[in-house]
Amino acid sequence: MSTAAPLVAVVDDDPDICASLLGLLRSCGYRVEVFTSAEAFLANAEACSAACVVSDVQMPGGMSGFELAMRLSKADKRLPIILVSAFADENAQTAARLAGAKALLKKPFDGCALMDLIDEAVAPVE
Repeated sequence: MSTAAPLVAVVDDDPDICASLLGLLRSCGYRVEVFTSAEAFLANAEACSAACVVSDVQMPGGMSGFELAMRLSKADKRLPIILVSAFADENAQTAARLAGAKALLKKPFDGCALMDLIDEAVAPVE
């Protein structure tokens, strides 16, 4: 039986967002691994052990958060993904659901709302 805190992967190209999420998640007892792109996340063996992913939707020059969620869903990975975006209108919400994301939060988002989603995502299934 492992007693290690769950690992949350943060995928975002903005260093300030990464630093903020790293501090928030660690203060709530999670282990955190930061990736600057969806491609870097997918290429990293540590990512396979993540309990949850928090990803930006728009990352210049590479795979979007929607594409990452779709890829994980198609690979039958039961890895919960929470997307964040400055553009979280109804169309984006629909795209997030269709991609298999657990939620899409609009930036700036409430840290408590994010933590509630993460806590729910990593909770053991009974």
